[in-house]
Amino acid sequence: MPSPLSRRSVSAALTALVLHAMIGAPAAADTGREQAHPAGRAVIGVRLLEIPANRVDDPRSHSFIVDHVNPGTTFTRRFEVYSTSPKPQHVRLYAAAAGIKGSRFTFAPAQTPNELSSWVTLNRSSADLPARGKAPVKATIAVPAWATEAERYAVIWAEVASPGPGPKGNIALVNRVGIRAYLDVGPGGEPPSDFEIGEIVPQRTDDGQPKIVATVANTGKRAIDLEGQLSLSEGPSSLSAGPFPANRDTTLAPGGRGDITVLLGRDLPDGPWTFHLTLRSGRVSHTATGTLTFPTKAGTWGMPAALSSPLTLTLALAVLVALVAAAILALGFRRFHARRQSSATGHPHGDLT
Repeated sequence: MPSPLSRRSVSAALTALVLHAMIGAPAAADTGREQAHPAGRAVIGVRLLEIPANRVDDPRSHSFIVDHVNPGTTFTRRFEVYSTSPKPQHVRLYAAAAGIKGSRFTFAPAQTPNELSSWVTLNRSSADLPARGKAPVKATIAVPAWATEAERYAVIWAEVASPGPGPKGNIALVNRVGIRAYLDVGPGGEPPSDFEIGEIVPQRTDDGQPKIVATVANTGKRAIDLEGQLSLSEGPSSLSAGPFPANRDTTLAPGGRGDITVLLGRDLPDGPWTFHLTLRSGRVSHTATGTLTFPTKAGTWGMPAALSSPLTLTLALAVLVALVAAAILALGFRRFHARRQSSATGHPHGDLT
């Protein structure tokens, strides 16, 4: 596995997504999707400090531990836990089980272990952060030589707990944030990642807001985290709209299928519209185009979008090229035939004497 980038290189290249948890809020967990918090609320966050040199162009590796290694490999990742609280904070650090279920990245309660989490060792089990302080942490992942070929999932957590019961007097408040780990183990190179965008259906929510639901299939050999956007054009009176962001909570295991949802502006007319839906996961990106019309009534589904087929366009281009080639060949054959006829008639090239 390539060695990690230097701290200086990562500082220049890394724009890692910061994960937050509100101190003193009800029990919560965040494993990699940015969340909004009220202004002025103190947060605990974690962020990666390094990624492999061969994954600088992979946006997922800026937020998550994403790697492929051979059995028997040991590697490290450095990250940072920090606090914006004006008070000191005691933070517990540990790795725990995670998985993918129902098109979502799921995590186990408390310190429930799994195979991958058992391979993770942290150089510290806790950090006492001063007011608005931070602390570096190093995770070592040692994959045993007997590890079987598969992709595994876990989370490295930073957890803050209240010193006593919460406002209701019956439970302590616990908040934790984490860095997801997607580790593929197997011989040779990394398995491919890919996906396909399937049926796209326009809808209106129960309160009348237009949205689209796109079915996506993971056709690769690694898990994918989907994000993207939808743009509309050529609408009524030549209107254009967007881009509108897709929901960012869909994770698909290899061979899995799930839905991506995009909510649009409430004042959009029904259409018809030309749409461009671009979805991506890491380095992989695909775009679906076509036309759609939103239903008029709230809480109803419209007809599936008419997709522009890349295969149809390719076949049309191939037919056009074949027709042009045939025309050129026919023209050449006619010229050749005319020359042969001219030679056969014995037309003189000069006067005989």
